[in-house]
Amino acid sequence: MDPLAQIATLVIQTVASIYLFFVVIRFFLQLARADFYNPISQAVVKATNPVLIPLRKIIPGLFGIDMAALVLAVIVGFVAIELNALAAAQTIINPARALFWAIIGVLKLATMIVFVGLIITIIVSWVAPYSSHPALTLLNQLMEPVRAPFARIIPPMGGLDLSPIFIFLTVQVIWILLDWAAMKVGLVGGLAQFVPGY
Repeated sequence: MDPLAQIATLVIQTVASIYLFFVVIRFFLQLARADFYNPISQAVVKATNPVLIPLRKIIPGLFGIDMAALVLAVIVGFVAIELNALAAAQTIINPARALFWAIIGVLKLATMIVFVGLIITIIVSWVAPYSSHPALTLLNQLMEPVRAPFARIIPPMGGLDLSPIFIFLTVQVIWILLDWAAMKVGLVGGLAQFVPGY
């Protein structure tokens, strides 16, 4: 790949990944019913509203799930994949394949956010359990819908909460399945660099 193509793919991948991160966080905000007055929530809302509000007029929510945010995340991934292919190889990828790649990338990013977010909350609960920093408050709110079902099944034993171990295990199982699915739809080797979030 020539230097200009490398620069183009780097820029596309970076911008798409950042925006995709914001869209997935916006989805989690809605899912967790998090505090939208938190300054970080406000930044996410401002970044995503210009595209998300018009999209919501076409794609309504379903059972409290922000379907428009999910669709937007897949669209961002799809567009980034096709732009990367154009920049790197002056061609486009089969749209159906690119759509599958985009879905896999969004799922991988969402599970990565859960994985890293949970690690951060665990570390903070040890070193600064009473911190009221807006980022930590928001992160705890975002992780609560993930933790709650596991905590109901595996309650704390003697003050020791083992549920995060099973959350990590579940996330890793999902990653194995996503990698298998990626291989089945031709997302292997260097092609993964085209997919934001993967």
